[in-house]
Amino acid sequence: MTELTEFQKKITGLLPNLELRLNEPMAKHTSLRIGGEAEIMAFPETEEELAELLKLSALLDCKCAILGAGTNVLAPDEGVSGLVICLKDALTGMEALPENRIRVMAGVTMSRAAVFAANLGLSGLEFAHGIPGTIGGGVYMNAGAYGGEICQICHRVQVMDRQGNTRWLSNAEMEFSYRRSVLETSDDIVICAEFNLTPAQPEEIKARMKELIGKRSTFQPLDLPSAGSAFKRPKGGYAAALIDQAGLKGFRVGNAGISEKHAGFAVNLGGATAKDMRQLLQTVSDRVFEQSGIRLEPEIRIW
Repeated sequence: MTELTEFQKKITGLLPNLELRLNEPMAKHTSLRIGGEAEIMAFPETEEELAELLKLSALLDCKCAILGAGTNVLAPDEGVSGLVICLKDALTGMEALPENRIRVMAGVTMSRAAVFAANLGLSGLEFAHGIPGTIGGGVYMNAGAYGGEICQICHRVQVMDRQGNTRWLSNAEMEFSYRRSVLETSDDIVICAEFNLTPAQPEEIKARMKELIGKRSTFQPLDLPSAGSAFKRPKGGYAAALIDQAGLKGFRVGNAGISEKHAGFAVNLGGATAKDMRQLLQTVSDRVFEQSGIRLEPEIRIW
């Protein structure tokens, strides 16, 4: 691979205003607060900057990873070689469209998008209000909560390939299913998404959002670093219930543990390593399988 010093020199010459950070701790950019240093991290602010960055990365054969808000990522202790492109708070902007639609850029948090829709008197994104990730990450994994999912409201998605070319994918072309989309089998990056929503009274929408936030505060361990639900919902049961039945609520490996408040959450109890967290997830999956015959699969994306 071309040395990153050459990469940095070339990208700085091409995009002088692009923010680049060397040896940036991944723990600062993941909700689990785990992860070593990224060799180089870039923060493009526009679609054009992202396209140029991707084209140059390909030209220089520089390995490139995409990070949103890092709310569903377990980064490795040894860090990440190559380039990490962080899109949270980078590709931003939202607009109202005809026919009760809105367009939201990939770097906008799902919570902000939900509030934007509510202020327009448009319902359908209430479930997303308490989800801390970005629209890009939410579309990529078909995020959902409390009976709502991205696939239910998504009209179309604009994506960019690693050569900087963009195209639109319809809801059908996204091939949404439980916590996945077609993007998991491609290198395409979400640029923005359009959502079909339903007119409603803003006060009613906001009341529903407040209700869901209350449920999250009551039942979820929001006071500790986590990546949300640690495991996907399995067929024939619920991950949290299966973990609880296996006697694993409060179980820990090093400083990574299963939450005492909600067994579906794996939390950083303070100073946990990626190795701790990987071992925790594997052990829990194994023990649940031994007891129930159901294999839990991580919902956390393990880099």
